[in-house]
Amino acid sequence: MHLNRSMSALSVLFVLAAGAARAETIRVAIGTQDTTINCATGGVLIRELKLLEKYLPHDGKYKDVNYQIEWKNFTSGAPLTSEMVAGKLDIGSMADFPGALNGATFQKAGRKSVFINVLSGSTIGSGNGIVVPKTSSVQSLADLKGKTISVPFASTAHGLLLRAAKAQGWDPEKDITIVTQAPEIAGPALQANKIDAHADFVPFAELFPYRGYARKIYDGSQANAATFHGTLADAEYARKYPEIVVAFERAAIEADRLFAAEPEKYSELVAKNTGIDAEVIYLFHGPQGLQTRDLSWKPEYRQALKTAIETLRLLKRVDSDLDVNAFIDDRYVRTAFQQASLNYETQLKNYAKQPLTAKDARTGKAIEDTQRAAQIWVQGEARVRNYASPESAFLDLSGLEQSGKKIRVIYGTDRSNGLKLFASDGWYVVNGKEINAFLLKEAAEAWVKQHGGKIVDYAAARAAV
Repeated sequence: MHLNRSMSALSVLFVLAAGAARAETIRVAIGTQDTTINCATGGVLIRELKLLEKYLPHDGKYKDVNYQIEWKNFTSGAPLTSEMVAGKLDIGSMADFPGALNGATFQKAGRKSVFINVLSGSTIGSGNGIVVPKTSSVQSLADLKGKTISVPFASTAHGLLLRAAKAQGWDPEKDITIVTQAPEIAGPALQANKIDAHADFVPFAELFPYRGYARKIYDGSQANAATFHGTLADAEYARKYPEIVVAFERAAIEADRLFAAEPEKYSELVAKNTGIDAEVIYLFHGPQGLQTRDLSWKPEYRQALKTAIETLRLLKRVDSDLDVNAFIDDRYVRTAFQQASLNYETQLKNYAKQPLTAKDARTGKAIEDTQRAAQIWVQGEARVRNYASPESAFLDLSGLEQSGKKIRVIYGTDRSNGLKLFASDGWYVVNGKEINAFLLKEAAEAWVKQHGGKIVDYAAARAAV
């Protein structure tokens, strides 16, 4: 009897072992760009909060599947693309220009990648920018004629620089000298005054000024050309495992919802994992942020990708045409929206920024008009304080400082275009009791011509109240 029992137990073990041997292991290898913070909802947050695990399928053909989730971080899109084409990654996030290179590289290898969603972007181009050393006398792009400007080659910022030069009527090969330089090298170069100017993508055109050694003299919005970061997938992988790609989309949607609900908390989390200051991350991802998180394929983002492909051809970085409509595959994000009980078509028509719904921290009155809104992030406070105007914020700021509070950062709103800015880097127009903020001096000058007033710097604006 004991022998029979032993044989029976062994039989069960053999059956279980055979089942385990048959269980399929599916790799989900994802490339991220952690320091490119508008990729956060397709990378850092999904990884750190384990959101992908929450949505991966475990029924039907995935009933007995084991998932092997792999994450790898990159500082730019080119090496990420190399590993995707080599079959080491299945999904990866990057900007429009590197994304176009990704598609062309796959095509050259006889394969295909697909752009599956947008993560964050700006339909008017904010996020990219050109900065100069803090002590430079340069105040506008026009002052850079004959100068040397560095930029990460074949990046979305490179495209911005070429468009900006064209708008000035310059020949980029004669009127300026463009050299390649990664942001990791550009930062020290700006500090040491070794470069006249540097053009870069998110978040460096804001990060360098925030850290005190650069000044922004040109914003991507001046070119009025859309830019975005999004996610690509190996087309064969997506065809074989569409449910896994949809699970990634569900995770991105969840990450976006969490960021919207608690931007300060998740700005801190992203900062912890990237080394990018939380104050810079909040500038992008908080209410009225510099860019808009948006997974939908708006016409402006489709055009941005088309422009990227055309520009890269002019730069002789690609030698084949990519059909944008075939390259973009929105089936997965549409399915994810449906599963999440969200309306994709409604989002496609929604161009609103993350709304600022708050009361003025000084007066207690609801902020009904955000055109002049300001914010103060006080050290040790979980939430940013909101104000209806620079005057209100500056009045409260004096009281906060007198009470011994340490201020992390102050934000303003550019009166000319509605873009969020670091208040200490802005220019101001004082007209009676009203103060308006501007990122660029030329915008302040244009405002004075039309509305009157006096242009002052940050310290003088504070003193005015």
